[in-house]
Amino acid sequence: TLLFENSGKLTDHTKRVVKLAKTILDVRDEDINGDYLIAGALLHDVGKLLEYEEVDGRYVKSSYGKKFRHPVSGALLARELGLPDEVVLIIYAHSHEGDKLERSPEAVIVNHCDFIDFEIKKSLV
Repeated sequence: TLLFENSGKLTDHTKRVVKLAKTILDVRDEDINGDYLIAGALLHDVGKLLEYEEVDGRYVKSSYGKKFRHPVSGALLARELGLPDEVVLIIYAHSHEGDKLERSPEAVIVNHCDFIDFEIKKSLV
């Protein structure tokens, strides 16, 4: 997400994804691990901190980011820091990298919340 010029801050996008995920949790709480869901929603784009760098006031792909997309680097970082595998999976599977995996219910929710926010933002640009 956040591929368009003037698309807003990563923190704003993350807040919206968390709010959307929490709304779904409020409806489907019996089937969902809320701790994993909220942790995954908060951290789903953490790899963007490695994927992009600021150059002349603009964010561009870093040399690391040209090799590894943010779902991969974010999942590796989360794993290295000892987060539960369930949260690591949410981070990794929130984008197309997870399309061939069996996503957990929490990963499905974050994937769709991320996509919804991205598509709405894209339609407004």
